[in-house]
Amino acid sequence: MNPLAPPGVYAPQEDTELLAGALSDESLPSGAKVLDVGTGTGALALEAARRGLRVTAVDVSRGAVWATRLNARLAGLSLRIRHGNLFDPVRGESFDLILANPPYVPTPDSRGEPRGAARAWDAGGDGRLVVDRICREAPALLRPGGVLLLVQSALSDPDLTVGQLRASGLKAAVTRRHRIAFGPVVRGRERWLRQRGLLPATENEEELVVVRAELPV
Repeated sequence: MNPLAPPGVYAPQEDTELLAGALSDESLPSGAKVLDVGTGTGALALEAARRGLRVTAVDVSRGAVWATRLNARLAGLSLRIRHGNLFDPVRGESFDLILANPPYVPTPDSRGEPRGAARAWDAGGDGRLVVDRICREAPALLRPGGVLLLVQSALSDPDLTVGQLRASGLKAAVTRRHRIAFGPVVRGRERWLRQRGLLPATENEEELVVVRAELPV
């Protein structure tokens, strides 16, 4: 998984790999419809396309849309690529699988609205600025039996994600966990995270999780 990542576009990291592993566990027929929101370089969209799935990739960043188009061309794979804010470009459609690697790092309120590359990780004071919207809106885009796979940090309350998705009628649970060393973003706001109680004083690693939610048939 080494797509090109131009400046300002989120490059695949441990969260991408964790979500790719969850994707590989899903049994989908050839031609199933997949939506990758916040596609970045298109890494996950390309993984799905290699399996013969019909993939739509969406990102709010024009740079990410350009990078995904380039990476798809270099890989010789066909993707439908759309520029837009989360689910806005695919209203009225339905999918067998939705992949989401949203921003999820809690962010001091003083930083204001995220801009540029920071839109890929800054997610409001509780880290749920985009995660909550996915929980609200994704269920309506799933076909019966459809699955949402979402990766986030333990810093942004995966239990709340599971609870919100269950409240929408989905069967939801954390299915994968992976601990990593603090990256530069978390390291740069470590003191603030500890002061807020979001990061225990004895914790020196970040836990990433995948939440899997399925719409019953």
